[in-house]
Amino acid sequence: MSDSQSISVVHGDTKVLTMETLNPNVVKMEYAVLGPIYIRGKPKPYDAILKGNIVDCHATGQTPITFVRQVIALCTYPLLLEDPIIILKMLMTGKSGSEQAGIMIPVPQYPLYSATLTEFNACPILYYLDEDNNWSLEVDELSRALTAAKGKCIPRAICVINPGNPTGQVLSKENIENIIRCAHKEGLMILADEVYQHNVFAKGSQFSSFMSTSKGCMGECGFRGSYCEMANFQDDVQKCLLKSISAWLCPLVLGHIVMSILTNPPQEGDPSYAKFQDEKSNVLSVLSEKARLITDLFNSIEGISYNEVQGAMYAFPRIYLPDKAIVAARKLNQNPDFFYCSQVLEETGICTVPGSGFGQKEGTYHFRITILPPLEDIRRILRLFKFFHLRFLNKYK
Repeated sequence: MSDSQSISVVHGDTKVLTMETLNPNVVKMEYAVLGPIYIRGKPKPYDAILKGNIVDCHATGQTPITFVRQVIALCTYPLLLEDPIIILKMLMTGKSGSEQAGIMIPVPQYPLYSATLTEFNACPILYYLDEDNNWSLEVDELSRALTAAKGKCIPRAICVINPGNPTGQVLSKENIENIIRCAHKEGLMILADEVYQHNVFAKGSQFSSFMSTSKGCMGECGFRGSYCEMANFQDDVQKCLLKSISAWLCPLVLGHIVMSILTNPPQEGDPSYAKFQDEKSNVLSVLSEKARLITDLFNSIEGISYNEVQGAMYAFPRIYLPDKAIVAARKLNQNPDFFYCSQVLEETGICTVPGSGFGQKEGTYHFRITILPPLEDIRRILRLFKFFHLRFLNKYK
């Protein structure tokens, strides 16, 4: 932004935009999740804040779903699809014996290919370049190599390095055309490794359904993807809604990509299906275990009642605060649950969110804590929390 376009917030030695001149609604606005408890900055005797307030899955240690990140990577950098290693991974069957994927590679060759084939349990089908003919690639040699591979693997692709590495040859147009004809005849994908090409010297229901990529097993909070499925709404109403939403512009393209994956996940039979399902099941299984631990612990503590976590990523226990604690909070002009959560943070380093930030029945007090941190942190949080709560009750009883 140029100087002429910038917004002036200083007039002489006096700031124009201050807490007094700022829109009072901005000052009054509260977002409990990132409220005063979260943003305070005084040093404390513990090593780290245990964030039980936020719902950012990956920031709290959850491993991203591989398929989602692979698609995002390829969409943001399509040239990855031209990387021979990426293609090789896609072609591998992962099987042994005669069902192994066979990849034709030249001799001499770049050692990365043979090493990669070993890593991914693929069978190298070696074809030899003709040194006497300037390292040319002869079709007869390809046929020999394929015949020798019969019964050992399933030929899937041929890797052609041009210009050659380490041999440095450049294939003639005629040679390339012959290779293409051979690959077509044998049903082979061609992996054209040409990285040195510049180095050539010579129906609906009566409700709206909402979904977000931030939730579920993906937990992709940073991509801001979501949808609303509308059923049985009048056309004019839907048009007005679309007009309203359009005024907000739209999420980043990456958000659209992740949403596309959410609505069109890998299907049975797809190469990514097994891994996708395994990672999804693992994420949900671990969340279930965390929910069980939190349920058991909170229901075992005096002064706390808690309904079992049956979904989502949060626990919202009710706390029965002693009268003296409520009085102490009022003296500080604080909501009692805010007072309680502040004490939790001060003494344990566990960051929670006061129930008053979400709304609650008058005279009741709660706090929200997520079940996202790693299991080890969850266990630590629960131990620290129980110790704190019993000490708090004893202090104010």
